[in-house]
Amino acid sequence: MPWHPVFARLCAALALGTAALLAHAADKGAPPTAVKPVVDTYGDLRVSDPYRWLEATGDPAVRRWSAAQDRRTRAYLDKLPARKPMFDWLMKQAAASSSAYYGLHAAGGRLFALHNQPPRQQPMLVVMGQEADPAQARVVLDPNALNPKGTTAIDWFVPSPTGKLVAVSMSENGSEDGSLHVFDVATGREVDAVIPDVQYPTGGGSLAWREDGSGFWYTRYPGADAPAERRHFYQQVYEHRIGDDPAKDRYVLGRDFPRVAEIVLEARPGTPGVVVSVGNGDGGEFAHYLIGKDGGIRQVTRFEDKVVAAALGPDALYLVSHDGAPRGKVLKLGLDDLALAHAQVLVPESDGALQPGGESGAAGITVTRDALLLREIVGGPSRVAVYGLDGRPRGHLALPEVATVDELEAMDDGSLLVAVKTYLEPPRFVRFASAGGEGKPTLLRQTSPLSFGDVEVVREFATSRDGTRIPLNIVRRKGMKLDGRAPLLLNGYGGYNVSQVPRFLGAATRMWLDAGGVYVVANLRGGGEFGEDWHAQGALTHKQNVFDDFAAAAQYLVERGYTSHRRMAAIGGSNGGLLMGATLTQHPQLLRAVVSTVGIYDMLRVELDPNGAFNVSEFGSVKVPEQLAALYAYSPYHHVQDGARYPAVLMATGETDGRVNPMHSRKMIARLQAATGSGRPVLLSINTHAGHGMGSSLSIRVNQAADIYAFLFDQLGMAYRPGR
Repeated sequence: MPWHPVFARLCAALALGTAALLAHAADKGAPPTAVKPVVDTYGDLRVSDPYRWLEATGDPAVRRWSAAQDRRTRAYLDKLPARKPMFDWLMKQAAASSSAYYGLHAAGGRLFALHNQPPRQQPMLVVMGQEADPAQARVVLDPNALNPKGTTAIDWFVPSPTGKLVAVSMSENGSEDGSLHVFDVATGREVDAVIPDVQYPTGGGSLAWREDGSGFWYTRYPGADAPAERRHFYQQVYEHRIGDDPAKDRYVLGRDFPRVAEIVLEARPGTPGVVVSVGNGDGGEFAHYLIGKDGGIRQVTRFEDKVVAAALGPDALYLVSHDGAPRGKVLKLGLDDLALAHAQVLVPESDGALQPGGESGAAGITVTRDALLLREIVGGPSRVAVYGLDGRPRGHLALPEVATVDELEAMDDGSLLVAVKTYLEPPRFVRFASAGGEGKPTLLRQTSPLSFGDVEVVREFATSRDGTRIPLNIVRRKGMKLDGRAPLLLNGYGGYNVSQVPRFLGAATRMWLDAGGVYVVANLRGGGEFGEDWHAQGALTHKQNVFDDFAAAAQYLVERGYTSHRRMAAIGGSNGGLLMGATLTQHPQLLRAVVSTVGIYDMLRVELDPNGAFNVSEFGSVKVPEQLAALYAYSPYHHVQDGARYPAVLMATGETDGRVNPMHSRKMIARLQAATGSGRPVLLSINTHAGHGMGSSLSIRVNQAADIYAFLFDQLGMAYRPGR
């Protein structure tokens, strides 16, 4: 493999002799951890891995080690005086909050939704009239009744166009390893054979019904009978007819798709077919196909075309293109001529970036019978631009200035239901009679026993290492003094084109604010807040920009007088966990405490996991010299330094996580415990009934919140005051 000699020389000191340095743990209270070095060679680079043995999840020695780590963490957390009162108060607030409705689907003149009703452990599937009155909601499927332990979750659901049937993917223990069930909406009875292997964290899962409700197209993986290297890859599209044996379902599409294909199917009543969007892993490349009512398949775009989304209208296909438009432009194709070269630029690029996809439409597009609605993001907050199907602008929906719109459902009667979320108010749905005019509140809203009337959100900007301005959303008590004494919690993500947007702060943040704290969300590069350019500046070989942005944000908050280094903590999960690992290894003195959940830390081994292969287009591959250089340069696990005074660390992971291998947390904790010279605790919490967070029960979520805030309060010297 070709290699860069200069980089190889820079890394040589880190790559050799590691085993001798790891003979004892610097965190004296940590369970003993065996050191069994394995040396890997990447071209001229030799890298020692002292804890490779901790990758073997099923090994009894690993299980014993994990149990010892969790016991130690529980002993630390459970003795904190604030921990139990925090749990009790947080659970009380959850129980006192009203029901929440989300994931809306309109079908057959009715509205389907997921209904979260604390203290029930899992959301239920309900149906109501299109007037969206929750008092009329009826339960179709209750996972809590199926499994009182609360470990059965709904991954996703799609009602048939008539609303008579509903297809539901369900999985266990937060695994997101879903099987498909079909229920009769009127009776709640299961009416068809179970179809396994339709959903997994690698490529997700999706389904689109035939317009007459006689069957559907769905995604399927090779399954348990396939070799391990294929089991959670090579997602394909199959067609099923209600009443048929799933083993005889007809293959439709996908045998020539990439190993890391991620397929999304979308069909709307009154449109002539099904749009098939195929992601080439997680990096933002897409191809699009159209399945006609006759079953014929036409390819519309290829990965290299830079078309990132497609939505079907009654007589045209609408595309979001990044070709020469990193914030997105909208193209229109007549269905009689699907040649991309003949597409009309319907809506040119604007100052707002089209939001990534969601329940309400492909990449922020919702097509109604007479309008095109575009969900845009401008640095964090959302807006909804309205256009005629001819591309003529009609203004914007009347929404709060600093809000998030992550659901927009076109109802059968022509109205729109729009989910509005802000930092200081619980989520609510607003109805627009059409694509314009004033919105009216619906009864489909959440209430909270908490008030944030004494809180304000201000937006300030830090300057990163290369001069880029980084937005900071600062949540603080009104009238606070900037004397550098407040405890501050800084949150970030910075990856996958995912934007950090306004969302209701909730009970844990109220508890933090009541103790004098400040909460800050940073809009880092790698996200989608300013479009594809903003994402690209924080991906692949530019990933270091994300960490520089976060460090600049922390330093700005100190210099501005919000806090001090000894009173500041940071929190992040998944890709945000990578951010936490890179921050604490690159800047050990920046923070007093770090909370990192389900994080990624060994960047040289990521792509070996099933979901890691999907991440190559975001992070890069060790097989490409330039990308290997970048991966190794920031890989947290490989840059832990013996004797460094690291902040206190709490990591959490779930044993059933199919998105990020729990081995990352095991290895990183072992290395930090061996190296830290600060005397501060380095803790690992491992839940055997949880995965990446999706599908976790209410009790698991509240317990983790109590753990996190009890840990932070203890490390930052904060006094717990029961919230209002």
